[in-house]
Amino acid sequence: MLGSYLELNMPERSKNSRPRDPNELAHRVFLESIGEAEKTAPPKPKNPNAVALGRLGGLKGGAARAAALSPKKRSQIAAKAAAKRWEKK
Repeated sequence: MLGSYLELNMPERSKNSRPRDPNELAHRVFLESIGEAEKTAPPKPKNPNAVALGRLGGLKGGAARAAALSPKKRSQIAAKAAAKRWEKK
């Protein structure tokens, strides 16, 4: 019962046709080069508008966060970061 419910309602995972194991990947590339396996499709191009929008948010994110923080809180964050950087491992 539960298995059939999950099969109907679970989203499809992206199917990467190339193996992650380096040996399997090398074998796959070899087979593609000699024509015994069909070539994998190149990745889909990204939407340039979405890329620009994401970059825009990334560029202004740090400055907006810094402007919203009080000087005391910013100093506490900086002190914590410095302590982590100089912490002995």
